[in-house]
Amino acid sequence: MRRSSIVIGITLGDAGGIGPEVILKALRRRRWGRELRFVLIGDAGVLQATAAELGMRVPPSWPVVSALEAAGAGDRARSRAGPVTIWAPGAVPRVTRTPGRISVPAARAAGQWVNLAVEACLDGRLDAMVTGPICKESFVRAGLNVPGHTELIADLTGAKDFAMMLVGGALRVVLVTRHLPLGHVPRALTRRSIVDTVRLAAEACPWLGLAKAKIGVCALNPHAGDGGVLGRAEIETIAPAVQAARRNGIRAEGPVPADVIFHKAVHGEYGIVVAMYHDQGLAPLKMLAFDTGVNITLGLPITRTSPDHGTAFDIAGKGVAKPDSMIAAVRTASELARRPNPWRNRNPDADR
Repeated sequence: MRRSSIVIGITLGDAGGIGPEVILKALRRRRWGRELRFVLIGDAGVLQATAAELGMRVPPSWPVVSALEAAGAGDRARSRAGPVTIWAPGAVPRVTRTPGRISVPAARAAGQWVNLAVEACLDGRLDAMVTGPICKESFVRAGLNVPGHTELIADLTGAKDFAMMLVGGALRVVLVTRHLPLGHVPRALTRRSIVDTVRLAAEACPWLGLAKAKIGVCALNPHAGDGGVLGRAEIETIAPAVQAARRNGIRAEGPVPADVIFHKAVHGEYGIVVAMYHDQGLAPLKMLAFDTGVNITLGLPITRTSPDHGTAFDIAGKGVAKPDSMIAAVRTASELARRPNPWRNRNPDADR
């Protein structure tokens, strides 16, 4: 069935961070097409308190519902649904807006909002989800021992092979390892992990609108190890992984020194860069697109994006947070939701 609109769920993230602020700014300051509908998932009181901080109010045309079905997000009701609905799930305890403070109740609520958004994506009530930033320290204090959104959502969807992709400016970067101490990275890199990441990047190309893109694979060591003088990861792990990817028909090249590969990517030689660790990939991307980067999770049977920033407790409640990354995340989610998801049918529980 051809749907009359695209419905995007947006979780508020940590109630004490800048998530609610940038969400309100993104929806109030930008004119979105009539085909888009938004479901804000979280505490209505948090949104109202945030709006008051900004000198605005939550429009009365944004109804608050306790169940998503009442939001008009089903196929038959999409055409008459309003542009924004606030889904304040009755099963989630209410939380208080405390800008800049770590809060265990806020962390628990943020986790539950994500869980509900995933369920709604899997059963078709939502076409995509955008996640507001969470605080990992708060999650740990609340007993939610997951490294971040990526791993949590992968677990909820049953995805076994997944990866974090960041897009911004002329760069698209996929990470082999994510939130690891730098000293742990060399031990975590395996031929299998690199091959899997390169494969996910290749599978994502049509979804991202890239035709015949070449994937550049970063070296780990300076000068790509200089023939083993500066390290053997390139010889023993990365180069064999690239060769294996090529044997599988993937246009991959590497290992390429990290101080060269991003220059080549910006100038169009690589459509996607596979980086070995977090800061290797994100430092150049954030230099080019600090305010507009978007996080996309590859390998999920659903569409999930997020702004490429954290809770920013230091500026929460001050009204100065920029909504650019949230706007970019929503725009990206709406674009991806219109295209076939390459992993949609890999989870038997996903029906869309």
